[in-house]
Amino acid sequence: LRAAKVVGKFVEFHGAGAVSLSLTDRATIANMAPEYGATMGFFPVDEESCTYLTNTGRTSDQVDAFRQYFKAQGLFGIPAAGEIEYSELLELDLSTVVPSVAGPKRPQDRIALTDVKGKFAELIERGAGFSILPMFAPSAPNNGGTKATDLPSERDLKSENLANGDIVIAAITSCTNTSNPSVMLAAGLVAKKAVEKGLTVRETVKTSLGPGSRVVTDYLDKTGLSTYLDALGFQTVGYGCTTCIGNSGPLDASIERTVVENNLTVASVLSGNRNFEARVHQNVKANFLMSPPLVVAYALAGSVTIDLTTEPLGVGSDGKPVYLADVWPTPEEVTALLGAASDPATYLKYYADLSVNPLWQEISTSTGDLYAWDEDSTYIQRPPFFEDFGLEKGTAHDIHGARPLAILGDSVTTDHISPAGAIKPASPAGRYLSEKGVEVSDFNSYGSRRGNDRVMVRGTFANVRIRNSMVPGVEGGVTKINGVGEPLDIYDAAMQYKSAGVPLVILAGQEYGTGSSRDWAAKGTALQGVGAVIAQSFERIHRSNLVGMGVLPCQFPDGVSAASLGLVGTETFDLVGVENGIVPRMTLTLRAHKPDGTMVETPVTLRIDTPIEVEYYLHGGILPYVLRQLIAKA
Repeated sequence: LRAAKVVGKFVEFHGAGAVSLSLTDRATIANMAPEYGATMGFFPVDEESCTYLTNTGRTSDQVDAFRQYFKAQGLFGIPAAGEIEYSELLELDLSTVVPSVAGPKRPQDRIALTDVKGKFAELIERGAGFSILPMFAPSAPNNGGTKATDLPSERDLKSENLANGDIVIAAITSCTNTSNPSVMLAAGLVAKKAVEKGLTVRETVKTSLGPGSRVVTDYLDKTGLSTYLDALGFQTVGYGCTTCIGNSGPLDASIERTVVENNLTVASVLSGNRNFEARVHQNVKANFLMSPPLVVAYALAGSVTIDLTTEPLGVGSDGKPVYLADVWPTPEEVTALLGAASDPATYLKYYADLSVNPLWQEISTSTGDLYAWDEDSTYIQRPPFFEDFGLEKGTAHDIHGARPLAILGDSVTTDHISPAGAIKPASPAGRYLSEKGVEVSDFNSYGSRRGNDRVMVRGTFANVRIRNSMVPGVEGGVTKINGVGEPLDIYDAAMQYKSAGVPLVILAGQEYGTGSSRDWAAKGTALQGVGAVIAQSFERIHRSNLVGMGVLPCQFPDGVSAASLGLVGTETFDLVGVENGIVPRMTLTLRAHKPDGTMVETPVTLRIDTPIEVEYYLHGGILPYVLRQLIAKA
């Protein structure tokens, strides 16, 4: 699907293969639409959909109303091959699908299970796919700096023998896979067989289980599989986003120290959707996505340098090698347990009444019509999006004399733009929290502090793996004022530009904004003073979010890039053509003025794609637009 360039398209799965899939398998594939770039991926409604509704506690009347509604619309049933005319048809023979993983830093980089060992060795040898650049060290004081020894540690692990490819995080995580009973039960069966054969997980592997629903715990308990997952360290740590969103927590201090001091490329294995750079953990460079049972298998093996299809996972209690085939469940074994995950009473027990949660009820809060903001809070602050708010929308203006805040390459993700994991003490956000008296151990994550714009704007473009070509040979969120001088954090540079009244632009390559639909990637960009992002292509959601925050997304013509224009970051930029009125996908002109007095000019396409997006932009973003609509109706 990535190769077919389905960005911005609707993808419908149909044919005999689609009919053969369970609803949970269909949901897994459909929910991965952001990974293959589509606006959405979907399977039409059929009897399998109705069975799912019955199994999850809906009444027969509700299910029949659902069925009859889609039949009345002529939309019930998955079309057979050739029955519907589509704008483009792709065919996949399900018999050609082989066990695979994805990595080390993009979900679309599929590797057959048989090739993982060789592919990892090849990447290490070539230095490709992994970060080998020096990290930027800020010159500003950071209240003690960040050292591996500062990290919390419960025990001193035997980490001195760690090597490239060793697994330090193994997590069954993400709503997509942990809501699929077949793969969760398979993971439990792998654990059961492994424990029975006497296998254990190396203590340097941080294991966790983060289901998307309490129903998962219920059916793992009913089938007796929780005991075996627990025995291997896959205890439930919570429900919802955990390791997949960067909430893996710190590694043991001795492990992190060994990784950092020896510049090791260690690995994580997780059943999540996304593995972009520094998302899972900032010091884990290789991150592989895989099914939950494979996560358990790799945790047992302890390294991605092992060919799981031919080499043993370990040695059993009887002294004999144990192979993947010895612990892998058969389809019949999984099917025999699926009934435990299809009990309507379980779903009703957990989800029939969500109105009362005693934990929520115990939280003290203020009352009244207006929220009582706490100026000392480091978690939530009054948002700045309505400062200088007026009742009338604005007008579009050309941008003159802008400086580039960063010149970025291809596949810059929303994780690069707005990190979601741990907050580094030496980062702008870390320094801010330290100044507020927050201990490093209490920094938590960017995701947990997303209600505080002071933290999030400092975290924008602060990913430790982002590469700005204005500071060649260095990793991290850094830039140079006017493209010259010493590097400094992007946030600090943005604030200097803002105080001087200098507008900013970002230049980027292909697929800018891939990954999660992270609102702070656009909010932080706007709050740093960026007025336009000019890229070779955009991912759909982030492009829309930029417009929603009043930032102009513009696209270079095919074959044109910052590099082809010879742009290095010392230029000033004009973006002209919007002052006379905006229409969707109009052509603007980008002019770059170089220090020697020469100028290069190129047309760019304004990626405001719809009339309503024109309105959002003229209002300064979707938030002022909505507020003005509410006021007008009051």
